[in-house]
Amino acid sequence: MNLFSDIRQHVLTALSQMAKAGQLPEDLPLDQITVEPPRDPAHGEMTTNAAMALASIAGRPARAIAEDLGHALAGQGGVEQADVAGPGFLNLRLATTRWHDVARAAHSAKEVFGQTDLGAGRSVNVEFVSANPTGPLQVAHLRGAIYGDALARLLSFTGHRVTREYYVNDGGAQGDVLARSVYLRYIEAHGSAVDFPEGTIPADNLRPLGVALKDKVGTAYLDQPEHVWLSDVRAFSLEQMMAIIREDLAALGIDMDVFFFESDLLSSGRIDAALAGLEARGLIYEGVLEPAGGKAQPGWQPRSQTLFRSTTHGDDQDRPVRKSDGSWAYFAPDIAYHYDKLQRGFDAIVDVLGADHGGYVKRLRAVVSALSGGQVPIDVKLLHLTRLSPRSMETDGNRTLRELVSEVGPDLLRLAVLARRNDAPLVLDPDSIRAQTRENATFWVQYAHVQAVQMQGAALSEEGGDLLSDPASMALLRKVAEWPAVVARAAETREPQRIALYLVALADEFERWRQHIRKQDNAQASAKSDLAGAVAIVIAAGLGILGIEPALEMR
Repeated sequence: MNLFSDIRQHVLTALSQMAKAGQLPEDLPLDQITVEPPRDPAHGEMTTNAAMALASIAGRPARAIAEDLGHALAGQGGVEQADVAGPGFLNLRLATTRWHDVARAAHSAKEVFGQTDLGAGRSVNVEFVSANPTGPLQVAHLRGAIYGDALARLLSFTGHRVTREYYVNDGGAQGDVLARSVYLRYIEAHGSAVDFPEGTIPADNLRPLGVALKDKVGTAYLDQPEHVWLSDVRAFSLEQMMAIIREDLAALGIDMDVFFFESDLLSSGRIDAALAGLEARGLIYEGVLEPAGGKAQPGWQPRSQTLFRSTTHGDDQDRPVRKSDGSWAYFAPDIAYHYDKLQRGFDAIVDVLGADHGGYVKRLRAVVSALSGGQVPIDVKLLHLTRLSPRSMETDGNRTLRELVSEVGPDLLRLAVLARRNDAPLVLDPDSIRAQTRENATFWVQYAHVQAVQMQGAALSEEGGDLLSDPASMALLRKVAEWPAVVARAAETREPQRIALYLVALADEFERWRQHIRKQDNAQASAKSDLAGAVAIVIAAGLGILGIEPALEMR
């Protein structure tokens, strides 16, 4: 039950009736009309922008439209009061019984309260993490892993068919760098001292791979030239490293559906197939790009390249796909990768990337638009840097992702990450994340869930129930009623952090209500427990979307 959606439908019906009566023109842009909680509760329980959205089209003052709309809504859907505010907002108040219906709906639906068929079974590919396979996942990868998994869970909750995907960048020089580094650890495992030249990885976490290679091949590769062992050691190292990365993800409760290997992409001819599809649309040509910024730097020379006409699909400039020497440009495998996603029949694509990939957003949108004929949307989500706090770095600044998860716990990390906006750097302090204070989002939401579970009673029947109607209880009921709308909006915007921020706000409202009812008598104990039960249902559902196990007791 989405009460805000229900009232919006009544608003749309009233507007349609006004159009038939000649008060508004036909064919109104109804998709622009919203019904939301007001920023200031004193302004009502819901507010709609309908009059302001339609004023210019209707050729009438927004306030006049709002007044007519208020009259048309009287008594519809439980609307008891409609007040025009400001330049033309219409603030609404509903009958108490409508809010009580929300609690009954929560008890009836339980863990699926707020679930919708918004996705209507549409398939969505969510690619996230996709770190180079040259070492275990690091703290810098934490945000992308948690965000991507929470987004996948949110989309599944709203009726989408979701594929979680990890792109393994094993097709370039990084694979050879890993192989040479593991080979040096293999020599070390045989008792010889080694030096790591520039271009290799001296990380201690490669020592176990060197030992594992020794156990597998013995002395077979000792004192052998690179061409003898490079290919085999590369394949072995990649297999071992991907097993470690899978365990890193599992520590966070993440199970990928697909690991897509770039090496398979490069060996399959899919780059040629993708470019053929673009060429058939007249989007591939031979040309010379202007120098960056339009001004030639010393040493710049014009070179003819094979170019993708990405400017026809919203990019700032056309993009090279094949260099003048015949080799693939950096963007070519990305084109083929998204071509492959489209060939697999996804209805929508979400790429979760670091903020340093901001320059790639327009070109990715352009190529997906071109390859799909504008039929498949791609949403590129950029996440800013994640790092440990200076205090934590002083203690141990080299922790891997799995070491941090082991130290703090996956549930604490998930909500700590998701309770922050993506467009700002994220600084994690393990001590603060574990602290049992109001400022700790994870503790506060889990504490509210424990308290609500302890207070809840038997579920309400759909026919009745003795719910509270005092101001504090009604404020909490209105916050509970926002849940389905929050879920829908979070899915539409691909922002699971909206769930986390809502849960914190709900925990705040619940605590204010608890402090209020402590001062009351117990004559309505059943009604109090029923309202607490609705809160518990919503918090459990929200935490489930975020991949967090709701607590039943505080430790």
